Amino acid sequence: MAQGRERDEGPHSAGGASLSVRWVQGFPKQNVHFVNDNTICYPCGNYVIFINIETKKKTVLQCSNGIVGVMATNIRCEVVAFSDRKLKPLIYIYSFPGLTRRTKLKGNILLDYTLLSFSYCGTYLASYSSLPEFELALWNWESSIILCRKSQPGMDVNQMSFNPMNWRQLCLSSPSTVSVWTIERSNQEHCFRARSVKLPLEDGSFFNETDVVFPQSLPKDLIYGPVLPLSAIAGLVGEEAETFRPKDDLYPLLHPTMHCWTPTSDLYIGCEEGHLLMINGDTLQVTVLNKIEEESPLEDRRNFISPVTLVYQKEGVLASGIDGFVYSFIIKDRSYMIEDFLEIERPVEHMAFSPNYTMLLIQTDKGSVYIYTFGKEPTLNKVLDACDGKFQAIDFITPGTQYFMTLTHSGEICVWWLEDCACVSKIYLNTLATVLACCPSSLSAAVGTEDGSVYFISVYDKESPQVVHKAFLSESSVQHVVYDQQGIFLLVGTSEGKVFIINANSSSSFQIIGFTEVAKDILQISTVSLLETDIVKVMVLSSLPEAGRSRLEMFTLPTLLPQVSTTFADERGRLKDEIIHKYLYELEHALSSAVLGFQSNQIYGFCSQVPYICSYLLPEEEHTGIYILKPYKKVQSRQYGPGLLYLSSHGLWLITIAKCGILCIRDVYTLETFAWCRSHSHQGHGIQSMRISMDGQNILVNGRDDGTLVYLKWKRFGGHLASEILDYYQKLLISLSSAMDKENHYLSTTPKVSVDLGSDSEHTKQKASTDLSQDELVLTDVKKEIPWIQQKSQEAIKKEVNLFSKKRKEIKQGIKSLSKTILNMMEENDKLENIAKLDQQEFGLDLEELERLHDESQEEVAKIIKDVEMHNLAKSYLAELIKEECWNSMAVKGRALKCFHIPCVVENFPMKARTVEELKELERVLQQKKIEAECLKLRKEIVEAQSGVKLIKQRHEEDDEEEEEEDKTVKYSNLPNYLLGSLSTDFGVDTSLLSSQLELHSREEKINQIILLKITAHKHIKPWHKAKELMVNHEKEHWLLIQDASTRLRALMDMMGGVLEVKKEDILRMVIPQPAFMAKPDAVWTEEERKQFKDYEKKVKELNEERDKYRKSLEAELKKLQNSIQESTQAFDEHLKRLFERRVKAEMVTNQEELKISNLAFSLLLDEELSSREKFLNNYLTRKQHEKVMDRSFKKEFSEIPGHQVDILYKLFKRRPRISKQKTHSETTSVVPFGELPGSGKLNKDAFAQLMKAMDELDNISNMPEGLDPLVWNHFCMTRRAKVENEQKVKQKAADLLEMATFLQKRVEEEEKVQQEIERVFHELILLQEEKVRFQLNLTIQILLKQGQVELENFQLVLEYSDAILINKNIIEDLNSVIRTQGQKKVASMMESKDVHKRILQIEWEHKKMEMEREDLNQKAWDIQMLFFSRDRQKYLNEPNYEALISIQIGIMEQTIAVLDKTHKKNVENCKKLLKKLGKFSNQKDIANYALSCNLREELVAVSERKDICNAMGSKLTCEKIVKERYENMMQQQKLTNISKQQAEQISILQTEVERLRMKTFPALVQM
Repeated sequence: MAQGRERDEGPHSAGGASLSVRWVQGFPKQNVHFVNDNTICYPCGNYVIFINIETKKKTVLQCSNGIVGVMATNIRCEVVAFSDRKLKPLIYIYSFPGLTRRTKLKGNILLDYTLLSFSYCGTYLASYSSLPEFELALWNWESSIILCRKSQPGMDVNQMSFNPMNWRQLCLSSPSTVSVWTIERSNQEHCFRARSVKLPLEDGSFFNETDVVFPQSLPKDLIYGPVLPLSAIAGLVGEEAETFRPKDDLYPLLHPTMHCWTPTSDLYIGCEEGHLLMINGDTLQVTVLNKIEEESPLEDRRNFISPVTLVYQKEGVLASGIDGFVYSFIIKDRSYMIEDFLEIERPVEHMAFSPNYTMLLIQTDKGSVYIYTFGKEPTLNKVLDACDGKFQAIDFITPGTQYFMTLTHSGEICVWWLEDCACVSKIYLNTLATVLACCPSSLSAAVGTEDGSVYFISVYDKESPQVVHKAFLSESSVQHVVYDQQGIFLLVGTSEGKVFIINANSSSSFQIIGFTEVAKDILQISTVSLLETDIVKVMVLSSLPEAGRSRLEMFTLPTLLPQVSTTFADERGRLKDEIIHKYLYELEHALSSAVLGFQSNQIYGFCSQVPYICSYLLPEEEHTGIYILKPYKKVQSRQYGPGLLYLSSHGLWLITIAKCGILCIRDVYTLETFAWCRSHSHQGHGIQSMRISMDGQNILVNGRDDGTLVYLKWKRFGGHLASEILDYYQKLLISLSSAMDKENHYLSTTPKVSVDLGSDSEHTKQKASTDLSQDELVLTDVKKEIPWIQQKSQEAIKKEVNLFSKKRKEIKQGIKSLSKTILNMMEENDKLENIAKLDQQEFGLDLEELERLHDESQEEVAKIIKDVEMHNLAKSYLAELIKEECWNSMAVKGRALKCFHIPCVVENFPMKARTVEELKELERVLQQKKIEAECLKLRKEIVEAQSGVKLIKQRHEEDDEEEEEEDKTVKYSNLPNYLLGSLSTDFGVDTSLLSSQLELHSREEKINQIILLKITAHKHIKPWHKAKELMVNHEKEHWLLIQDASTRLRALMDMMGGVLEVKKEDILRMVIPQPAFMAKPDAVWTEEERKQFKDYEKKVKELNEERDKYRKSLEAELKKLQNSIQESTQAFDEHLKRLFERRVKAEMVTNQEELKISNLAFSLLLDEELSSREKFLNNYLTRKQHEKVMDRSFKKEFSEIPGHQVDILYKLFKRRPRISKQKTHSETTSVVPFGELPGSGKLNKDAFAQLMKAMDELDNISNMPEGLDPLVWNHFCMTRRAKVENEQKVKQKAADLLEMATFLQKRVEEEEKVQQEIERVFHELILLQEEKVRFQLNLTIQILLKQGQVELENFQLVLEYSDAILINKNIIEDLNSVIRTQGQKKVASMMESKDVHKRILQIEWEHKKMEMEREDLNQKAWDIQMLFFSRDRQKYLNEPNYEALISIQIGIMEQTIAVLDKTHKKNVENCKKLLKKLGKFSNQKDIANYALSCNLREELVAVSERKDICNAMGSKLTCEKIVKERYENMMQQQKLTNISKQQAEQISILQTEVERLRMKTFPALVQM
C-alpha cells in the first residue's frame, strides 16, 4: 500500500517535476562490485553509484521504486542487477555505461531479495530470498524467465556464488551450514540438486553421525519389547524425524564466515574459530588445513581469529581480519602459512579482484574503498574516502553557490565542492555532534554537540577550516542551531527547554547575550529578519504529547540587542519576558513543523497526524496567557508521515519534506505545489533535512537512514519565479557585504584556538600520504569547564553573598551556638538508658530533611508491608490450591487411627471423586462389556445348537467326549488368581468383566482393561473402608451412650436442685464443728463442757474411720475401672491390628492392580512408538516413490532417442575456412588464475560469427575458377554455406544430445538409488510389522506364585525365559488324550498305505525316466539354436548375385588404393623439393657464419692488444673500479644480512626457551 501511495504522488502539478538529480553522495553499506576493469559500483539509498577508478568520475542510476535492495554485476556482459525493497519486489537489469534497462524480472517473492549472483559465463542469475519463502531461483535474465526454483524453509544464507569454472555449481553458505547446489539441464528443463557439507566440530575433528532413519546398533530388550529409534519414541512421523537429534547428541560445529572458489572447482571456507577448510567440489570431502606457525617477535604478533572475507589468488588466498590487516595465505598440500600482505587503517569487510586481476578492491567497515594495483611498484590508492557515519546535518557556505558543509554524529566536519561533490577539507571535533548551521553574514559555522557546547568553525580558508571559539552553554545537549536571515543572532535550543541567544559576529567573540525558557520538547526554531525592519522575530515550536497539542512561543529581538544586552537580561542571564515581548500560543492539533511567514504575521504548519498543511493568522492585538490559534487555510499535502517546512531566502517559496522521501516546493500564498522531486524513499524513512541556497538554484537533500546526500538542480529556472528570488538575493548580498567583509577580515586574522575536543585518537593516526588536506586538532585538557549558565548563576550568588554578608554572619553565629547546644544534648542522650535514648536523626534541625527521612521511612515501611501482604497472599493462594487439590477434591478424606499400646497407625486410602468424563468412559466400557457378554452367550447357544444336530449323527461315545470338553471349557472360564495377577477374588470383588491377560492384543482392549482395573482397585479399598467405618462407628456409639447417660444424670440433678440424693462422699466431706468453749483453757471447763468434748472426739474418730473405709472402697473401684479400660484399649488395639493386616492386604492387591495398569500403559506407549515408526516409514516410502515417479517423468522425455548414430558423409565441400584462434596474452594468463572460462554461450556466438565471416571470404568472386558460370558459382556458394550452417547445427545438437544423455544417466543412477532405498524401507517396514505383530502377541502378564514354590540358587533372579512356555495343566492332559487318539488313527492309516507305497515308487521311477528324456531333447534343441551363423553366411544365402557383389567391392578397394598411392608419391616429391631448398639455404648460412667467425677472430686480436697496452700502462678503467666497489659492497651487505638472520634465529630460539621455562612455573590447568 505504501508503494501505491508513492506512485500516486507523482503528478503534484500540471507542470510536472522541474527538479533533477545532479549528483548523489553516499558511502557503501553493501559490497562494492566491479562492472569492468576500470569501474566500480555500489548501492546507496535509491541510487546505484558508478565510479571510474582512473578519473574518479561518478555516474548515478536511480531506482524508480524506492530504495535499492541487493545488487550484483556481470562483468562479461557489463550489466548490473538490483532489486527494490517494496512488497513483491522486482529485479532490474541495466546495461553499462548506457544505463538503459535491459529487462525486468518478476517473481513470487513477497518481502525482499537478500542475495543476487551472476554466473561467470552464460545468461544466468541466481536470487535468494529470506522470510517467508527462503527460495533459491535461477533466472535466464535475457529472456526474463525462471528456469528453476527451490524453497528451503528456515535456511538463512549470507553468501552465494557461482563456480567460475562451472556455471552449473552454486555454493550457499550461512553461519551454520555450507551447501553446494548443482544445476542440471536437459534441453530446456533445469532443476536444482542440493548437497550439504558435513562440517567438522569446533576443534577441527570430525564426528561420525549415526543413521537416524535406519539405526543399526539398537540394543535388544527381550523383556519389555522392541527398542525403537528416538524419533519414534518422540512420536515424529514427518520429515522432521529424519533430522531429529536428541539434545545430548548435538555437538557445536564450525561456523563458516566466507567462502571462495578455486580453478580446480574446490572451495576454501573460513571459519569463526580460525580454521581454514578445503572442500572438494565433486565429493564434498572436507579437509582441515594445518596452519604453519612461524616464530616472530612478540611485538609483531597479532591475534588473527577469523577471516571476514576471502579472495582467491594463485597458490593461496587473501584474507582480511578485524585488525585492519590483509593476510596472504600460502597454501601447499594440506597446510598453509600466513604472511602479512597489506595494512589498512580500519577493519576490512570486503575484497574483490578486478576482471584482469591487476587491481585488488579493499572495502573497510567504514565504507572507504581502496584500490591496490599490482606491478613492479605496487600502489595503494583511496578511491572513496568515507565519512565517519551518516550525515547528521548539512548547510551551504554563504552565499551557497560553491561550497557546502556536512556534519556526522561523531563530530567529523567536511567542506565539499558543490559542483562535483569533491571533498576539500576535513576537521574532527572528536565529540558527539548534533546540528550544524552556517552564518549568512560571515564565513563561519556553528556546530552543536551532545555535551551542550557550540563550536564556531572558520571556513575563510576552505582547505583549512579551524575552530575559532567554543561556547559551553549548559550540560544538556544542543538540539537546534539557527541563524536569522541577516546573520545577526545565533539561536541555540537545548533539550532542557532553553533557547540561548548568541551574537553571530566573530568580532564580538560570539558573545552570549542571554537565554529564555520554553517547553522542553523543542521541534523547530523559526526566525524572520527582514531588510527593512530592525527587529528579529523568533518562533519556537514544541509539542505537548500528553494533551495531543502543540505550543508556539514567540518573542522579538531588536538588532541593537548586542549593544544593550545587560538591560534585557537579569543577573543569571535570563532574558526578561516583558522586554522581548514573549507570547504563548497553542494549537488544537499536533504539528511536526512550523515556520513564521515573512509577511502578514502568518504561520505555516505541517500536521503530524493528518496529511495537511495549514496556515494560521496571528492576532494583531496583544494578549496575556495562552492564545488558541485556529487554521486559516488548510491544503492536503499528499505527503504521508511527519514532515518539515522550510522557507526560501525571499520567503515566497514554502518547501516541504516528509517521510515519503518527496520534496515539494509550494507557493506561499496558495500552498500549491509547482515543483517536486522524489530524492529518497519511505523505506529509508524519508528526508531528514534540506537546505536551499540564497539564490534558490541549489538544493541539498539529506536522507534520514539511507545515508545519501542528493544535490538537486533546476531543469528550467527562469521567468517570474527566478527574477523574484534573484532580485532579493542581490539586495541581500548588498546589505550583507559590509558586514561580511568586516567579519571575514577578522576571521582571517583570528588565530587557531586550542579547545578540549576529547581524547579520541582514531583520526590522529591517519597517514599524511592518504589524507594530506586534513588538519588534526591537538587539544589538551587543562581543567573541567563550567557551563556559561552555571557561571552566571555563580556570579549572581557571589553578588548576593556580598550584599547580605552581615546577615550571613549573624546567622552563622546563631547556628554555631545552636550546634553547641545540640552537641550537649546528644552527650546527655548517650548517658541515658536505651529505652530513654533518642535516635541520632531526631537531633537534626533540618525539618525538611527530617520530613524527607520520615517520608522515606514511611514509604519503605509501606513497601515492606505491601511486599509482605503480597507474599502472604501468594502463600495463601498456594495453600488454597493445595487444600483444594489434596483435601476438598477428595471424596474420601485422609484420616488415621492410632493404637493405644502398640506403635501402630492405620491410615485410610484418600480417593478423589470421579469426574464426569471418567464416569462416561466407565459407562461406555461397562456397556461394551455387557454387549460382548451377550454376544458370547448367543454364540455359545448357536454353537451348541449346531453341535446338537451333529451329535445325532455321531456315535454315543463321541457325545460323551464332547460333553467332557464342554465341561472343561466352562471350568476354564473362571481363571485362578495366579492367572488374574492379583488377589482380587479374596476380597470378594467381581472380576467377571475383566479380560484375561492372555487376550489383551488390541489397543482398545488394553485401554478398557485399564479403566476396569481402576474400578477394581476402588472396589478393593471399599471393604477395608467399610470395616474401618464400622469400627469407628462402634466406638462412636459406645462413646455416645456414655455421654447420653451422663447428660441425663446431669439434667436430673439440675432439675432437682442438686438434692436428688445425698451422696456418701458429701457426708464424709463434711467437717464437725468444734465447740465454742474449746477456745478456753482446760482448767475453766465445766463438766457439761467436758462431756461435750468427749462426744466431739468420738464423732471425729468415727468420721475418720468412715473416711478410711470409703477411701479404700474408692481405690478398689479405681483399680477395677483401670482394668476395664486396659481391657477395652487392648481389645481396640487388637481390632485395629486386624484392620491394619487387612489394610496391608488391600494395599498389596491395589499395588498388584497398579502394576498391571503400569504394564498395560507401557505396552500402550510402546504400541504408539511402533505406530509412529510405521507411519514414518510409510511416509518415507511414499516420498521415495513420489521421487521415483518424478524421475520416470524425466526418463519419458528420452524414450524416443535412437540408439545408434547416423554416419555423416563428407564427400562434398571438404574445404572449410581456417579460423585463427586468438591466443591469450601470456602475462594476462599468468595473472588471472581462472583463465578462459568454459561454456560461454557468447563465445559460441562469436565463433559462429567469425566462421560466417570467413565463409564470406571464401564466397568471394575472386576465388571462382576460371570459365565457371557465375550462377553456378552462386548456387555452389549457397549450397556450401547451407552445409556449413547445418554442420554447426549438428555440432550444437550433438552437444545438447550429450548433455541430455548425461542428464538421463544421472536420473537412471538416482532411480537405482531410490529403488534401493525403497527396497530398504520395504524391508525395514516388513521387519517392523513383524516386530509389531510379535509384540502384540507377546503379552506381559502378571502371575501370582505361592511362597515356597519358587526356589532360586544364590538368590539370582532369572529374568529371561526364552525357552519357557506358559500353558494350563488341563490343556496338557487334553492334548495328550488327543495325541493318543490320533496316534491310533495314524497307525491304521499307515497300515492301509503300506500296500500303496510300492506302486508309488514304481510310478516315480517311470516319471524320473521321462524327465531325463525331456532334458536330453531340450539340450539338443538348444544346441541347434546356438549354432554360429555369421552375417557373411547369411548374405551368401540371401544374396542371389553374391559373386558380383564381391567383385564390385574389390574394384572399389583397388581404386581407393591407387588414389592413395598417387597421393603418397606426390607428397614424397614435394618433400624432396623442400629438402633441396633447405639444403641450399643451409649452405648460404654456413658461408655467412664463416665470414663472421673471421671477423670475430680479428676483433679478438685487437681487443687483446688494447688490453695488453692497458695492463702495461698500469691503469684501470673507472667503470671497472665502480663495478668492483659495488661488488664488494654487495658481498659485505650479504654477509651482514646472513649474520642478522642467524642472530634473529638465535634470539627466537632463546625466546622460545624462555617462554617454555616460564610456563613451567605455572600450574597446568587441564580441563578434566
